[in-house]
Amino acid sequence: MQIKTTLRFHLTPVRMAIIKNTTIGVGEDVGAKTSEKEQETIEHIDEVQNEIDRLNEQASEEILKVEQKYNKLRQPFFQKRSELIAKIPNFWVTTFVNHPQVSALLGEEDEEALHYLTRVEVTEFEDIKSGYRIDFYFDENPYFENKVLSKEFHLNESGDPSSKSTEIKWKSGKDLTKRSSQTQNKASRKRQREEPESFFTWFTDHSDAGADELGEVIKDDIWPNPLQYYLEKKMMMMMKKKKDWKIDEEGDEDEDDDEGEEGEDEGEDGEDD
Repeated sequence: MQIKTTLRFHLTPVRMAIIKNTTIGVGEDVGAKTSEKEQETIEHIDEVQNEIDRLNEQASEEILKVEQKYNKLRQPFFQKRSELIAKIPNFWVTTFVNHPQVSALLGEEDEEALHYLTRVEVTEFEDIKSGYRIDFYFDENPYFENKVLSKEFHLNESGDPSSKSTEIKWKSGKDLTKRSSQTQNKASRKRQREEPESFFTWFTDHSDAGADELGEVIKDDIWPNPLQYYLEKKMMMMMKKKKDWKIDEEGDEDEDDDEGEEGEDEGEDGEDD
């Protein structure tokens, strides 16, 4: 859960001086002063707003404490889920391919590399507001030497976001971030023109840590319930089959109705004879 800080516009003496000398209302003379009564009302509104903001800040602190508590309670369940997921081959690559935003970043070779992905973990730092880390665990693979690739997002005391990540140790000729369109077939070249960057480029991109969409998608959308995306295409296939069965059943019923009508027509012809 993201905690947002309320920005306040306090009525400092300078701002109050501006209000006093600001024109008001349609039809009033230029230079007309804010009345003392209106000025007093504005000051009261600001006092009330200060109380509202104070409660909002207090609520943010309480929400943070609750989130910290339940984040700790979730950990053993996340661990158990990871152990179960490990029993399903290609769980994570299937999950990513089925996710609309993540799949848009995947080229053919990215998908091949992600077949060696065995575990994904998201860890929020203790105070939550300061950031989180995403870890990707891989089996031995023909693309890079790393067993774990990580990317961390931090928010420093001044509120400035930053990120850092594992340096990928690519094997010779296997750097997917520098893949050449000349080594791909026509279909993959077309896909590369649409999505020119490799998924793995994300590990080297630290240009705008405060607006890292992929990190947010993995942390806030996929990680809470990856099973829903793993099963998405399976559910769609089941729905399609049910729809096909329904169409077949309706077709059979229509055939039965036609046969019944033909039988009635033959009966009527016999009575006429």
